[in-house]
Amino acid sequence: MGPLKRYLPKSLFGRSLLIFVVPVAVMQGLIAWAFFEEHWETVTQRLSEGVAGDVALMTEFFENSGEDRAAFEAMADSAYRNMQLSVDFREGELLPTSRRSSFFRTLDRTLRRSLTASMENPVWFDTTRYPAYVDIRVQTETGVLRFIAVRERVFATTGHIFLLWLFGATALLSLVSVIFIRNQVKPIRRLADTAKRFGRGEDDTEFKPAGAREVREAAHAFIDMRQRITRHLDQRTSMLAGVSHDLRTPLTRLKLQLALMPDGPERDDAIADVSEMEHMLEEYLAFARGQVSEETVEADVSALVTETVEAARRADPGITLKAEPDIRANVRPGVFKRGIANLIANACAYGTKCEVSVRRQKRRLEIIVDDDGPGIPEDKREEAFKPFSRLDEARNMNREGVGLGLAIARDVARGHGGEVELSQSPLGGLRAVMRLPLA
Repeated sequence: MGPLKRYLPKSLFGRSLLIFVVPVAVMQGLIAWAFFEEHWETVTQRLSEGVAGDVALMTEFFENSGEDRAAFEAMADSAYRNMQLSVDFREGELLPTSRRSSFFRTLDRTLRRSLTASMENPVWFDTTRYPAYVDIRVQTETGVLRFIAVRERVFATTGHIFLLWLFGATALLSLVSVIFIRNQVKPIRRLADTAKRFGRGEDDTEFKPAGAREVREAAHAFIDMRQRITRHLDQRTSMLAGVSHDLRTPLTRLKLQLALMPDGPERDDAIADVSEMEHMLEEYLAFARGQVSEETVEADVSALVTETVEAARRADPGITLKAEPDIRANVRPGVFKRGIANLIANACAYGTKCEVSVRRQKRRLEIIVDDDGPGIPEDKREEAFKPFSRLDEARNMNREGVGLGLAIARDVARGHGGEVELSQSPLGGLRAVMRLPLA
């Protein structure tokens, strides 16, 4: 089953169709085999034996009549009128040496068996030359007796009608099955597309449960789940917005008090602590807000990355950019720029060089950020994406930030149907690649 599994359909529609097609094909094959082996061949055998008997009778009469051609002609005329068998004597001829076989070899095999069993004379026949007749020739001592028999008398000719009905019914049933299965799969596909869009932060308000009872139940369960998740996100965002507002007030008072204090090391340390608290608060809010507040639009991502790099150059002028022009994708511009900004900030924080590249790769977009910092060991790269994760071995704990940069970037990528992957950079540090589907 292992090797065969690779060739099986992967979609629900294909597998459902296969479940129908295989039993029907097997059943139709068995019916056709039973018909031809048991009924059609038996009937053909009886008909062939009847014609073979008539041919043997005429041959025996001809050999017994000797030189009495008048009696043979009278018998031949009677055979034509009563048995639909045309008889002609060709004096001095021999049987043909070439032989053409019918497409249905059963016909030739059945007729040959019947003729051989009915007479001892050498015999030759052709079932392919004339569409409505069969040419049978018998060798005698003085020449060849040629018999032309009506095809219906030799073979059962209704087999093609049976096959026509059989395959016609199969085609009709298959068409009905395809339409039925497609209609059953459509609500499941719609549910999957809606769930995928919701995972990217796109809410399909026009989605309605449809299809079989089980599919509708799954759709209702998805709608309930979507409402609970949306409500949870709204509550989380509202709570953090309230916390942000409450925290900003004392931070503002602290900044004002520090501004009035005389200069000194203690004052500078306190100002640095307040600034770090503000930065941490902004990162918490950016991570919590996620992507719930922006609609998806088709945009030029090369221009968006360029804007993000230009903004980052105000703090680090050494950032370089290589971007293919006019690459368009469906993104949330603000959220997308926030994800790229986090990757750039991460590279600038831990390295002295930062290179940003934007390129097409078949039907996907790649934004690559390289740095020459200490990098991240391969076995720790997945852990680096966890919120609030700080890797002691690779990253300095005294750096600014709370460990949300890569988590936010991956959240942004997955919200657009993509992913962020980490690897070794050609510069010696870390390479972060954000891959997104193109429009």
